Amino acid sequence: MFAFVISRLLQAIPVMLTVSFISFAMFTYVGDPVSIMLGQDATEAERAALVAQLGLDQPFFVQFLKFIGQAVQGQFGLSYRLSRPVAELIAERAPATLELALCAAFIAMAVGVPMGVYTGLYRNSILSRFFLTFSLIGVSLPTFLIGILLILAFAVGLGWLPSFGRGDVVQIGWWSTGFLTVSGLKAMILPAITLGLFQLTLIMRLVRAEMMEVLRTDYIKFARARGLSNRAINFGHALKNTLVPVITIAGLQLGAIIAFAIVTETVFQWPGMGLLFIQSVGSADVPVMAAYLMLIALVFVTINLIVDLLYYAVDPRLRIGKGAH
Repeated sequence: MFAFVISRLLQAIPVMLTVSFISFAMFTYVGDPVSIMLGQDATEAERAALVAQLGLDQPFFVQFLKFIGQAVQGQFGLSYRLSRPVAELIAERAPATLELALCAAFIAMAVGVPMGVYTGLYRNSILSRFFLTFSLIGVSLPTFLIGILLILAFAVGLGWLPSFGRGDVVQIGWWSTGFLTVSGLKAMILPAITLGLFQLTLIMRLVRAEMMEVLRTDYIKFARARGLSNRAINFGHALKNTLVPVITIAGLQLGAIIAFAIVTETVFQWPGMGLLFIQSVGSADVPVMAAYLMLIALVFVTINLIVDLLYYAVDPRLRIGKGAH
């Protein structure tokens, strides 16, 4: 197991280097941060001084190597737009994005798995048909439209929930949380549903398809012949064997939730990393944009490693296969 973890970590190094190179190269030639920071009325001397201060007069590979060296130490330079350390900005915004992503993932799993199990066991019931119709809506509608419709219904129409912002937060060390205040919890509901709806429908359909496939296998027929109860067969055998693909999709979707929270955070003006990235694009804030993409790549690499490790806990065949070698 230890050797497997080390090998995956070594594989992650070239992945991170490639992502960092692509992101840094792609954003370096976007916009003119000097003009954005100083304005159009700045003198040539002021522009030249700022260029030298930011290191923009150095060759591209020198800038990239300097960026990598700082990134390894957890430093990503200064934001061109805010003139603050990028690591500090990300640390301020990360709690909002992570809490939103975890809530969205919890909703997707807590609702999607039971719906998938039900529709797999009772394929022809009226409730199953309703769930499948609902899943088509969740898959078809774009995220920004779902958010706008929820705001229109529950914020504008009914006035039950706020339409933007994070509400009141409590500071616990460097972490800010909205879970400990009523306004923070209310502000979380609409964006979490918006962000998790697509993943919910995807997980529901995946669990349904896997349950229907597993229930047709020979060992399930043998379990019925032995006289096991439907409860033991459905949840002790069938559901357990659907978890491997579900873990894969759920893990990757958690990374996707964090990466693509940009749209949801923009719609709800949620003060997270996605909104910071969108604001940085408008001002060609290269350090922030490159650091954001590197962080997302690190999230995907970490989640893939965790998913691979969970395989061993769920599927004993993998442990047997490893032991045989």
